[in-house]
Amino acid sequence: WYMEIPPMHNFLGSALTFMMTYVWGRRNEDVRMSMFGVITFTAPYLPWVMLAFGFLVGNPVDMSLVGIAVGHAYYFLEYIYPVVAKVRGWKRREIFVPPRFFRYICGEEVDEVIMNANLQNHNE
Repeated sequence: WYMEIPPMHNFLGSALTFMMTYVWGRRNEDVRMSMFGVITFTAPYLPWVMLAFGFLVGNPVDMSLVGIAVGHAYYFLEYIYPVVAKVRGWKRREIFVPPRFFRYICGEEVDEVIMNANLQNHNE
């Protein structure tokens, strides 16, 4: 049985790379970088320098712009919005909160689960 997969117009690997580069650059604002030893800039400009260089060599920029836009949205919702929400007293302060199950799998809540189990055993 053969199932034809429709051709993908764009591969999202470039967008993912630009998204991660954007977030990294925003989180490391003081890192100084150099492109080919000629152009010196700080880390927040890295995705824009990569975009310009890609454009100059003839690469399409659409997926790169998508990655920068998604990176900007993620950076805002993860790092800027919680600070603003706390200052303004909004009820919802975190947008991206993973479910407890995933936090448990990654070991984030292991100590809390163990403490709750110890309390339950102690009370019995």
